[in-house]
Amino acid sequence: MKHLRLHRWNVTPREAAQIQLELRERLELNDRLPVVHCVAGADLAFDLARNKAIAGVVVYRFPEMEELERIWGESEIQFPYVPGLLSFREAPALLKVFERAKNTPDLIFCDGHGYAHPRRFGITCHLGVLLDTPTIGCAKSLLIGEHDALPSGAGAWTELRDKEEVIGAVLRTRSNVKPIYVTQGHRISLLTALKFVKAVLDGYRIPRPTRDADHFVAAVKKENKNAAAGV
Repeated sequence: MKHLRLHRWNVTPREAAQIQLELRERLELNDRLPVVHCVAGADLAFDLARNKAIAGVVVYRFPEMEELERIWGESEIQFPYVPGLLSFREAPALLKVFERAKNTPDLIFCDGHGYAHPRRFGITCHLGVLLDTPTIGCAKSLLIGEHDALPSGAGAWTELRDKEEVIGAVLRTRSNVKPIYVTQGHRISLLTALKFVKAVLDGYRIPRPTRDADHFVAAVKKENKNAAAGV
């Protein structure tokens, strides 16, 4: 799965913020999806002792959610931790893993924010633009915005707003459990993003694609640490 090479990664935080503003011009917030037969979940873990980012992607046949493959890879961490610029720390590792995918996903679920971002260009948008693929952000915590009170039942949702602008949705995936924050990444509308998130729920708070990817990279990190220790 090839990606567009639209900018350098070896940049300062100020340059990175400017790149986000420039790439935002390419962002599409309306539906431009193929018929979705294949979806993927993406996430990372960090081994700071070794200065490594461990990226993982799990790919499924949709709507059956039959797993087709899982791929991981390690990359050197090249960018500091700067809130709002996490894509410059995380995206290079993920792009390398997507390049090795045998099954090209029609839609990617990311553990992170997309349009609900101070510059309206979080990692989910960044990956979507560079991969030229529809993406949905499924974040566990709030980065920016406010919302009305949310009913306690599963499936309830409300708009996430920044002043007067709708920047995402707050979705209750399980009754009486903390909600998640669904945001558009690229080439998808908010209502369609919500529809697909609900389609991959399987009784847990976190949608299956990003939950599986999270567990996958955590397991790889543990195995690598044990191997290094000779366990």
